[in-house]
Amino acid sequence: MKKNLLYILLTFSIYSSAQELNLPVFTQYLADNEFVISPTFAGIGDNVRIRANGLTQWVGIKGAPDNQALYADMRIGNRSGVGVSMYNDKNGNTRQKGIKFSFAHHLTLGYNSKQYLSLGLSYNINSFRIDIENFVATPDIPIVDPSIIDDRSQTNNNFDAGFLYRYNNFYLSFNVNNILEKDVNPFTGLEPNSLTNFQLFSGLVMRSSQDRMTEYEPSVFYQRFNSDGRSSTDINFKYRKLNRYGDYYWIGASYRFLNDQLLKPLNIGPMAGVMKKGFYFAYSYQFTVNDLAGYNSGTHSITIGIDLLQGVSNCECTTGAREYWKYQ
Repeated sequence: MKKNLLYILLTFSIYSSAQELNLPVFTQYLADNEFVISPTFAGIGDNVRIRANGLTQWVGIKGAPDNQALYADMRIGNRSGVGVSMYNDKNGNTRQKGIKFSFAHHLTLGYNSKQYLSLGLSYNINSFRIDIENFVATPDIPIVDPSIIDDRSQTNNNFDAGFLYRYNNFYLSFNVNNILEKDVNPFTGLEPNSLTNFQLFSGLVMRSSQDRMTEYEPSVFYQRFNSDGRSSTDINFKYRKLNRYGDYYWIGASYRFLNDQLLKPLNIGPMAGVMKKGFYFAYSYQFTVNDLAGYNSGTHSITIGIDLLQGVSNCECTTGAREYWKYQ
C-alpha cells in the first residue's frame, strides 16, 4: 500500500510540475533574488546581479525533481532594466529546459512619498521532453510499449507580464505567467491547453528603531494555476543585519501550504544567506510535511551569486531599499 501511494504521489508530481512549462518556484526568490518571480524586478539596484541556484527536491527518492537555474539582471538607462533567466529541470524521465528574456520600466509616482510603479514583460521559450531511451523492461513491466519509438518532445513560446508597486518600504508584485494558450501535447492529449498562473508577492522591510542596520522582513507569496484552480501560499520571515559597507547576513523561515489546507503545510524550513564584498551565498532546507515524509530527507536549495559594476542609481525608482539606506 505504501509503495502504491508513493508511485501515485510521484506520478502526480511529474504531471503537475513538468507539464506546467514554467520555472518551478520553491524558495529561490527569498535568496534576495525577487527576479525569480517577476520581470518587474529587473534593473532595481545598483549592480549587474547574477545568481545561480541548484535545487534538489525530496532527497532519497529515486528520480525526484532536480533543478538548476541561472539569473542575471541589470539597469539600462535611468529608468529601465533587462534580465535573462535559464533553467534545466529533471523529474523522473521528464526533462524541461527554458530561457526567459525580461524587460522592466520603472516610474516614480511620488518623490516625497517614495511611491514607485514598475511594469515588466517576459518572453519565454520552454521545451519539454520524455526520455524514452530510459524506458527499459522491469519485472513489473517485462515488455516496453512498442508504440513508443520516437522522441517525445515539444517547445512552447509564451509571455509573462506584471506590475510592482512600492511605497516606502512596502512592496506588492502581481504577475501573470503563460498568458498565451499552448499547443496540447500530441502524445498524451490529456493535458490542458491553458497554463496561465497568477502570482502575488508582497512584503514590508522594517528597520529597527534602536539599530538602523537591522531589518525585519515579513512577506507572503501566493500562486494560483488557472487550469484546475490549484493554489498555495508561502508565509515568510527574514532577519537581516547590515554594515555600512553594504555587506550583510540574514536568517529566515518559510511555511508553504495549499490554500484549502492551512494547517497542513506542504513544507516548512529554515534558510540563511550572506553578502560579502559583492559575493553572495544562501542555503535553504525544507522539511517535507506530507505522505512523502517517510521516504525522503527534505529539499535542499543553494544559491551563489555576485554583484558587479556598482554604480549609484540616478533615479530613486531604480534604487533598492538596502542600496538607498546605505547612502543615508
